[in-house]
Amino acid sequence: MLDHMTLRVSDYARSKAFYVTALAPLSYSLMVDFEHEGAKIAGFGWTRPDGSRKVDWWIVQPPAGTGAVSGPTHLALLAKDRGTVDAFHRAGLAAGGKDNGGPGVRPHYHADYYGAFVLDPDGNNVEAVCHTPAT
Repeated sequence: MLDHMTLRVSDYARSKAFYVTALAPLSYSLMVDFEHEGAKIAGFGWTRPDGSRKVDWWIVQPPAGTGAVSGPTHLALLAKDRGTVDAFHRAGLAAGGKDNGGPGVRPHYHADYYGAFVLDPDGNNVEAVCHTPAT
């Protein structure tokens, strides 16, 4: 079970702006934004049905000279329906991401796999996916 993930980014402001916009259709929002020991850190999460909030998607720009950015990495987030996948793709492109596969069924995964892919500013492949049949 996934608890959280962290991506190293090369341009904190650009990546933070990208994820604020691209993740909004998936009900993610920026929950924390701070610096620690020279690193710039942002945490994104969503409000659960019980009202609790938990950060599970982190980006960090490490201090200069402390290592390379992540990538390329593939990260997939579950969408509640196909319309949300479509909205994620539009938002990701509007935020400056690059199309890496528009919304559609991917029958090679399974008959109801509906996903879309956007490359973030550092080339990470971010996906929104819905596994339920079309209604």
